[in-house]
Amino acid sequence: MTMKNFQFSIFNFQKKGFTLIETMVAVAIVTLSVAGPLFTANSAIRGATTARAQLTASYLAQEGIEHVRMMRDNEFLTTYHEGGIDISATAWTRFLTNPVTDSSSISGCRTTASQSSVCMLETYPGTIAGTGSGLTLEPCVGDCRPLRLVNGIYTQKTNIGGDIMPFVRTIQVKDVPNATDDVQVISTVSWSYHGIPYAVKIYDHITPWQ
Repeated sequence: MTMKNFQFSIFNFQKKGFTLIETMVAVAIVTLSVAGPLFTANSAIRGATTARAQLTASYLAQEGIEHVRMMRDNEFLTTYHEGGIDISATAWTRFLTNPVTDSSSISGCRTTASQSSVCMLETYPGTIAGTGSGLTLEPCVGDCRPLRLVNGIYTQKTNIGGDIMPFVRTIQVKDVPNATDDVQVISTVSWSYHGIPYAVKIYDHITPWQ
């Protein structure tokens, strides 16, 4: 092999080597240029999904607060129609302590020094207000059931089909220390997304009618 041919072979080898490096660099640049937008799109989808779930959970939690307030109001109206004296105080006592068969009593979901209870909320049309099995507030036995979506309505019912949703809603009523005319209502909606737990809690205080 002459010197000229040897130099030419080295030139070809170097040329091929540089082409391979350039290809690898180009592939890396293309990969990064594609991965960046894909990561951004994935983050945007995750954020939008989480925001939508948080909005839904907020509405569901607020519904729980409004339902307990409605039960307090119903107890007052029932007592008012019965007549008597100190109607507000009587209605308040019934609201807190009447048996769970009373459609306006919250006793089955009340956490006190002697009991701790958590309830699920059922708002499907036709459900009778109250606390107990088959009523609007049902104490959880073990884990509370996830909500289902049936005809655009969230429900705890398991015998009417629908899609199982990730949301679990619970209602608690807690006594306020050193207060006989004030209870704290905690409505919680929890769910998980990609293994990450989320929860929306709404706190409110309910007092007797004055």
